[in-house]
Amino acid sequence: MQSTKTTGQWFRSGDGHRWWFDSGALPLDFAYSGAMGDNPAWEILHSADDLAAWLEGRFPEQLMPAAPRDLTDALALRAAIARSAMSAGRGEAPAAEDVDVINLFAATPDIPPALAGGSRQAGRSRARPGQALSAMAREAVELFTPEQRERIRHCAADDCGLVFYDESRSNNRRWCSMKRCGNRAKVRTHRLLNGA
Repeated sequence: MQSTKTTGQWFRSGDGHRWWFDSGALPLDFAYSGAMGDNPAWEILHSADDLAAWLEGRFPEQLMPAAPRDLTDALALRAAIARSAMSAGRGEAPAAEDVDVINLFAATPDIPPALAGGSRQAGRSRARPGQALSAMAREAVELFTPEQRERIRHCAADDCGLVFYDESRSNNRRWCSMKRCGNRAKVRTHRLLNGA
């Protein structure tokens, strides 16, 4: 699965350190804009303006301002994606209710592709936030197919509950972040091997 959008975002750990988490897929990034993983401090979508800012950072198209209804829709889609991702990380299929929500959003018009350089503008000059949600839902449809779902996994660290999409060629990504859990695992292994 190849996303056309850049993925990843900064997180702040309980001790105040910032670290970069690349979930590997735009729908997973969206899921982590909230309290996925039981960390309410990660919630960033408190208003329609917050939603607009998050979408603006991920979609190169110019978007119209978000309305309160867009935020309500976004939170419903995000919850369905988050639950589906956690299920996939356990090797399970998404719940039927979550599939229905994702399919509903995927069925609405998304942002149409446009080739730059023409002399006329076809359609709207600015996309609606709902179209961006639809684009993410369509990517989630692909993400949660049985073939792709196998690449969604939990971080190998015992004290980390993050899930990610392994987009590596070798399909052997183990950590949510090498700078966070991967580094801590290396330090623990080094201490064990050196009797520290």
